[in-house]
Amino acid sequence: MTGTVSNSTSSAGMPKPNTPVPRQRFFEFKKDIPASWSVILGIAVWICFFGFWEYAVWQQWTNEILLPGPVKVLDALYTMFAENGFFNDVLISVWRVMFSFGLACAVAIPLGILMGTFRTVEAFFSPFVSAWRYLPAPSFIPLLLMWFGAGDTQKLALLFIGVIWFLITLISDHVKAVPADLIRTSVTLGGSRWQVLRTVVVPASLPNITIAMRQMLAVSWTYLVIAEITAADAGIGAVMMRAKRFLHVDEIMAGILVIGVLGLFFDFLLRQVYRFAFPYLEGRS
Repeated sequence: MTGTVSNSTSSAGMPKPNTPVPRQRFFEFKKDIPASWSVILGIAVWICFFGFWEYAVWQQWTNEILLPGPVKVLDALYTMFAENGFFNDVLISVWRVMFSFGLACAVAIPLGILMGTFRTVEAFFSPFVSAWRYLPAPSFIPLLLMWFGAGDTQKLALLFIGVIWFLITLISDHVKAVPADLIRTSVTLGGSRWQVLRTVVVPASLPNITIAMRQMLAVSWTYLVIAEITAADAGIGAVMMRAKRFLHVDEIMAGILVIGVLGLFFDFLLRQVYRFAFPYLEGRS
């Protein structure tokens, strides 16, 4: 006798097409969300922020001279780009951040890898690096002005000092996290120190090194205005300081907005580099 097919399954044992799909809940522990949700929520938070800001100005909860609305800030930003040559200042600031950060990476990456791999190297450099981490970079401005003058070298040095020590520490910690079993296995198979370092330690730690670079690039942008407010005649920070003299708060806030946008842009670029270089880790960045 031929059996009848169950109401809930087909003859192949698969769920019927009308089986209800579990509904995506808004709050789930450590669960991925649809890409559309990410876009909508990311836009929504800025709509809420600028909407509340404009509403607060409209209701006169603040002094409009000291806190102009977003519309006035955007209008000032347009004027700065269209009439005041602000684009050149932006390019100068971008160059300062990128050049100083590139120098910091050129020193921190190899040194951090060696410190995280060899305990002797760590024992030698760690007391020195750790001490510098607790010294605030802005406190070196008087010395840097005396040593390098008021030109670009002083600003590049400040940006370099602001990130180098933390970047070395982060990279060293990430390299230490490479499983020791990988290294022991490679040595057992006859790998030399250089081979193990080049083919095991560096590839295993590169994803986290890239993440550390993303984190410290953000810190570099936070030091930009500090580097440019002292004896500067060009750059975003210099424009903001000139605006302060004339109480042009809208221009100051426009400069802050530009720094934020630039920071997000370069963070996005590094995130794309991470996804391109390490596709097998997609979703962990």
